[in-house]
Amino acid sequence: PKNPNYCGGCFRFLRENHGGAEIECSLLFADVRGSTPLAEQMRPKEFTQLMGRFYDTAAAVLVSHDAFVDKFVGDEIIGIFVPAMATELHAQHAVDAAQALLRQTGHMDPGGPWVPLGVGINTGTAYVGAIGEGHDTELTAMGDVVNTAARLASAAAAGEILVTAAAAASARLAEGALERRALPLKGKSELTEVVVLGASSELS
Repeated sequence: PKNPNYCGGCFRFLRENHGGAEIECSLLFADVRGSTPLAEQMRPKEFTQLMGRFYDTAAAVLVSHDAFVDKFVGDEIIGIFVPAMATELHAQHAVDAAQALLRQTGHMDPGGPWVPLGVGINTGTAYVGAIGEGHDTELTAMGDVVNTAARLASAAAAGEILVTAAAAASARLAEGALERRALPLKGKSELTEVVVLGASSELS
Protein backbone atom coordinates (compact mmCIF):
# COMPACT_ATOMS: atom_id res chain seq x y z
CA PRO A 1 0.00 0.00 0.00
CA LYS A 2 2.94 2.41 0.45
CA ASN A 3 3.99 1.88 -3.15
CA PRO A 4 2.22 -0.81 -5.23
CA ASN A 5 5.31 -1.21 -7.44
CA TYR A 6 7.18 -2.89 -4.59
CA CYS A 7 6.78 -6.04 -2.53
CA GLY A 8 4.19 -5.64 0.22
CA GLY A 9 5.90 -8.38 2.22
CA CYS A 10 8.88 -6.11 2.87
CA PHE A 11 6.68 -3.48 4.47
CA ARG A 12 4.76 -6.08 6.47
CA PHE A 13 8.02 -7.57 7.78
CA LEU A 14 9.23 -4.16 8.97
CA ARG A 15 5.93 -3.42 10.70
CA GLU A 16 5.64 -6.81 12.36
CA ASN A 17 9.26 -6.94 13.52
CA HIS A 18 9.79 -3.24 14.19
CA GLY A 19 12.66 -3.17 11.75
CA GLY A 20 14.36 0.01 10.63
CA ALA A 21 17.65 1.84 10.30
CA GLU A 22 19.23 5.26 10.09
CA ILE A 23 19.73 5.96 6.39
CA GLU A 24 20.23 8.93 4.12
CA CYS A 25 16.99 9.70 2.33
CA SER A 26 14.93 12.56 0.96
CA LEU A 27 11.62 13.80 2.31
CA LEU A 28 8.89 15.63 0.41
CA PHE A 29 6.01 17.40 2.14
CA ALA A 30 3.28 18.91 -0.05
CA ASP A 31 0.79 21.14 1.73
CA VAL A 32 -2.46 22.63 0.43
CA ARG A 33 -2.19 26.37 0.94
CA GLY A 34 -5.23 28.13 2.36
CA SER A 35 -7.18 24.95 3.03
CA THR A 36 -9.15 26.58 5.86
CA PRO A 37 -10.66 29.38 3.71
CA LEU A 38 -11.17 26.83 0.93
CA ALA A 39 -13.20 24.63 3.23
CA GLU A 40 -15.15 27.65 4.43
CA GLN A 41 -16.21 28.48 0.86
CA MET A 42 -17.23 24.93 -0.07
CA ARG A 43 -19.78 22.40 1.07
CA PRO A 44 -18.19 19.58 3.14
CA LYS A 45 -18.77 17.04 0.37
CA GLU A 46 -17.21 19.32 -2.27
CA PHE A 47 -14.17 19.96 -0.09
CA THR A 48 -13.83 16.23 0.57
CA GLN A 49 -13.93 15.55 -3.16
CA LEU A 50 -11.25 18.20 -3.78
CA MET A 51 -8.97 16.72 -1.14
CA GLY A 52 -9.60 13.22 -2.46
CA ARG A 53 -8.54 14.36 -5.93
CA PHE A 54 -5.42 15.93 -4.42
CA TYR A 55 -4.55 12.75 -2.48
CA ASP A 56 -5.03 10.55 -5.57
CA THR A 57 -2.99 12.87 -7.79
CA ALA A 58 -0.17 13.32 -5.27
CA ALA A 59 0.06 9.62 -4.44
CA ALA A 60 0.28 8.72 -8.14
CA VAL A 61 3.06 11.27 -8.68
CA LEU A 62 5.06 10.06 -5.68
CA VAL A 63 4.72 6.39 -6.64
CA SER A 64 5.77 7.11 -10.24
CA HIS A 65 8.94 8.79 -8.92
CA ASP A 66 9.90 5.80 -6.71
CA ALA A 67 8.85 7.20 -3.35
CA PHE A 68 6.69 5.48 -0.83
CA VAL A 69 3.72 7.41 0.50
CA ASP A 70 4.30 7.90 4.20
CA LYS A 71 0.89 9.29 5.09
CA PHE A 72 -1.81 11.88 4.51
CA VAL A 73 -2.04 14.39 7.36
CA GLY A 74 -5.00 16.73 7.05
CA ASP A 75 -4.25 18.80 3.95
CA GLU A 76 -0.74 17.40 3.46
CA ILE A 77 0.93 14.40 1.84
CA ILE A 78 4.36 13.07 2.82
CA GLY A 79 6.64 11.10 0.52
CA ILE A 80 9.86 9.32 1.51
CA PHE A 81 12.55 8.61 -1.09
CA VAL A 82 14.96 5.90 0.10
CA PRO A 83 18.00 4.58 -1.80
CA ALA A 84 16.58 1.05 -1.96
CA MET A 85 13.70 2.34 -4.09
CA ALA A 86 14.81 5.68 -5.53
CA THR A 87 18.55 4.80 -5.82
CA GLU A 88 21.31 7.19 -4.79
CA LEU A 89 19.52 9.83 -6.88
CA HIS A 90 16.70 10.06 -4.32
CA ALA A 91 17.04 13.85 -3.92
CA GLN A 92 16.75 14.33 -7.67
CA HIS A 93 13.69 12.08 -7.72
CA ALA A 94 12.14 14.19 -4.96
CA VAL A 95 12.72 17.43 -6.86
CA ASP A 96 11.34 15.93 -10.08
CA ALA A 97 8.29 14.66 -8.18
CA ALA A 98 7.67 18.10 -6.67
CA GLN A 99 7.72 19.80 -10.05
CA ALA A 100 5.49 17.11 -11.54
CA LEU A 101 3.05 17.55 -8.66
CA LEU A 102 2.81 21.30 -9.27
CA ARG A 103 2.19 20.68 -12.96
CA GLN A 104 -0.43 18.01 -12.26
CA THR A 105 -2.31 20.36 -9.94
CA GLY A 106 -2.43 23.11 -12.56
CA HIS A 107 0.26 25.52 -11.38
CA MET A 108 1.27 26.18 -15.00
CA ASP A 109 -2.30 26.62 -16.24
CA PRO A 110 -3.42 30.15 -17.29
CA GLY A 111 -6.39 29.96 -14.92
CA GLY A 112 -4.26 28.92 -11.98
CA PRO A 113 -4.12 25.65 -10.00
CA TRP A 114 -7.18 23.62 -9.10
CA VAL A 115 -5.57 23.24 -5.68
CA PRO A 116 -2.73 25.53 -4.47
CA LEU A 117 0.32 23.71 -3.09
CA GLY A 118 3.53 24.57 -1.30
CA VAL A 119 6.27 21.93 -1.19
CA GLY A 120 9.28 21.35 1.07
CA ILE A 121 12.17 18.97 0.34
CA ASN A 122 15.06 17.96 2.57
CA THR A 123 17.81 15.36 2.39
CA GLY A 124 19.72 13.86 5.29
CA THR A 125 19.90 10.99 7.76
CA ALA A 126 16.60 9.83 9.23
CA TYR A 127 15.39 6.74 11.03
CA VAL A 128 13.18 4.88 8.56
CA GLY A 129 11.24 1.96 9.94
CA ALA A 130 8.35 0.77 12.07
CA ILE A 131 7.13 3.15 14.77
CA GLY A 132 4.45 2.45 17.38
CA GLU A 133 3.00 -0.64 19.02
CA GLY A 134 0.41 -3.26 18.09
CA HIS A 135 -2.15 -2.23 15.49
CA ASP A 136 -0.87 1.35 15.61
CA THR A 137 2.50 0.41 14.09
CA GLU A 138 3.35 2.56 11.08
CA LEU A 139 6.24 2.56 8.62
CA THR A 140 7.54 6.12 8.62
CA ALA A 141 10.61 8.34 9.02
CA MET A 142 11.74 10.21 12.13
CA GLY A 143 14.37 12.83 12.86
CA ASP A 144 15.34 16.45 12.34
CA VAL A 145 15.53 16.01 8.56
CA VAL A 146 11.81 15.17 8.58
CA ASN A 147 10.86 18.09 10.81
CA THR A 148 12.74 20.54 8.61
CA ALA A 149 10.97 19.32 5.46
CA ALA A 150 7.63 19.78 7.22
CA ARG A 151 8.53 23.34 8.26
CA LEU A 152 9.56 24.18 4.70
CA ALA A 153 6.24 23.00 3.29
CA SER A 154 4.47 25.28 5.76
CA ALA A 155 6.68 28.21 4.71
CA ALA A 156 6.30 27.68 0.96
CA ALA A 157 3.88 29.90 -0.93
CA ALA A 158 1.48 28.42 -3.45
CA GLY A 159 3.50 27.18 -6.42
CA GLU A 160 6.82 27.21 -4.53
CA ILE A 161 9.18 24.32 -3.85
CA LEU A 162 11.65 25.06 -1.04
CA VAL A 163 14.69 22.77 -1.24
CA THR A 164 17.33 22.73 1.49
CA ALA A 165 20.94 23.32 0.53
CA ALA A 166 21.70 19.66 1.34
CA ALA A 167 18.94 18.39 -0.94
CA ALA A 168 19.90 20.85 -3.68
CA ALA A 169 23.53 19.69 -3.57
CA SER A 170 22.49 16.03 -3.63
CA ALA A 171 20.13 16.69 -6.56
CA ARG A 172 22.93 18.60 -8.34
CA LEU A 173 20.82 21.67 -8.93
CA ALA A 174 22.45 24.44 -10.95
CA GLU A 175 24.65 26.71 -8.85
CA GLY A 176 23.91 30.42 -9.09
CA ALA A 177 21.02 30.08 -11.54
CA LEU A 178 18.28 29.64 -8.94
CA GLU A 179 16.85 31.88 -6.25
CA ARG A 180 18.22 31.30 -2.77
CA ARG A 181 16.85 32.34 0.62
CA ALA A 182 17.79 32.02 4.27
CA LEU A 183 14.61 31.26 6.22
CA PRO A 184 13.81 31.33 9.94
CA LEU A 185 11.87 28.15 10.60
CA LYS A 186 9.84 27.50 13.74
CA GLY A 187 11.85 25.50 16.27
CA LYS A 188 15.15 25.85 14.37
CA SER A 189 17.99 27.70 16.11
CA GLU A 190 19.63 28.88 12.87
CA LEU A 191 18.44 30.13 9.49
CA THR A 192 17.82 27.41 6.92
CA GLU A 193 19.39 27.92 3.50
CA VAL A 194 17.06 26.95 0.68
CA VAL A 195 16.80 26.98 -3.09
CA VAL A 196 13.45 28.15 -4.46
CA LEU A 197 11.92 26.31 -7.42
CA GLY A 198 8.68 26.47 -9.35
CA ALA A 199 6.90 24.07 -11.68
CA SER A 200 8.92 25.24 -14.68
CA SER A 201 12.32 26.04 -13.10
CA GLU A 202 15.31 24.90 -15.14
CA LEU A 203 17.39 22.61 -12.95
CA SER A 204 20.62 22.40 -14.94
